[in-house]
Amino acid sequence: MSTPELAYRIHGGDPVVGQITALGAKNFATKAMVAALLAETPTELSNFPPIGDVAITRDMLSAIGATVQVRGDVLAIDPASIHSSNVPTPDSGSNRIPILLLGALLHRFDEVSVPVLGGCKIGERPVDFHLDAIERFGGTVTTTEEGYVARRRTRLKGTQIKLPYPSVGATETCLFLGVLAEGRTVIANAAIEPEIIELITMLRAMGAVIFTSAGREIKIEGVERLQGTRMPILGDRIEAASWACLAGASDGDITVRGINPNNLGNFLAYFQQVGGGFELLEPDVVRFFRRARLSPAVVETDVYPGFSTDWQQPFAILLTQANGISIIHETVYENRFGYLRALNQLGANTQLTTHCLGGLPCRYSDANHEHSAIIVGATPLRADGHVITIPDLRAGLAYVIAAAIARGTSIIRGVHLLERGYGDVVPRLSRMNLKIERVNLGEVL
Repeated sequence: MSTPELAYRIHGGDPVVGQITALGAKNFATKAMVAALLAETPTELSNFPPIGDVAITRDMLSAIGATVQVRGDVLAIDPASIHSSNVPTPDSGSNRIPILLLGALLHRFDEVSVPVLGGCKIGERPVDFHLDAIERFGGTVTTTEEGYVARRRTRLKGTQIKLPYPSVGATETCLFLGVLAEGRTVIANAAIEPEIIELITMLRAMGAVIFTSAGREIKIEGVERLQGTRMPILGDRIEAASWACLAGASDGDITVRGINPNNLGNFLAYFQQVGGGFELLEPDVVRFFRRARLSPAVVETDVYPGFSTDWQQPFAILLTQANGISIIHETVYENRFGYLRALNQLGANTQLTTHCLGGLPCRYSDANHEHSAIIVGATPLRADGHVITIPDLRAGLAYVIAAAIARGTSIIRGVHLLERGYGDVVPRLSRMNLKIERVNLGEVL
């Protein structure tokens, strides 16, 4: 008997008002779980989020022998019991963590194999930066039909490496390789997202010697061993910005707890530019609201400290309610606007173009990728019983925001993709005034 497909039913059209707490950041939680494998003793991660990607990573760690225990909001990982270097694809699904396990486990084993990567289909996400880094540290990598196999004959050696692009994942791989490698490692053109800085703090607490400097450069003095630590998971800045967009788009008033406003960076400037407002109530509490009539904007995604690519989907919903023509130029992923087709069905007026509609240097110039979006507003959204299928994790929450501001009832399917990165969506939003429920899709169609 097949498992019923679950969906969200949302009755929207009213300003969304209330309080919500940002969960622990998906983009740090899973990476911290990998970092714990570098130690000789247990690590405890508090404020870990109840999301699908954490469950997938937990299954992978358990499959190779790590002891993983959950106590309330604390995830404890003991790497001492690891007995296998063959990482399987867990029954619960796949994400992009296996490529990070490749480098982290290579300190422990002479040979490590991981499966082909999963994750959202938002564009090419090549692993060559990761594989090249392993070889620069003295390992070798073989590609097979099942995945990747890394080998080493001796202890990994520190190296100098300049990343072709400040990739978050590649920077994490270099950190995992460098902290236990022999000698000094220099990573140039590294990513500097808040989650990377938090990972460096965690590794330092485990005994790693890591220096950061201006110009995206990280220096590492390799050590012989690392010890476990206790580390809280920082609040999710991607989620917090999404709730801000929900407040602005619905003309609501939402207070977000558990978020450091410093980690929102340029989002706050863009939010204010289009007419949003915010108030700092406590060090980790921010109130978001609409301050003025919404105005159009030109937004270009970029690596940190630029406007995050994971912010553009909810921000696009906000821009549909702005009076005028807005532009979003996506420079990080080349295939991230597929979600706009469903928005147009709800009444939005958006178009895509292959041209670079912005001033930032772009890897996709003249490459025939539809990576710039034109949004004409303001357009009232109407649900009319539409069934919307989520194409990827981040677009999923954007659809929830769209359904919340659309008049009528929407059905959102494919929620398993959304719940890979966002936990307890329905109960948390229900505690505000949004009419949202989890339903059996077969019973509502």
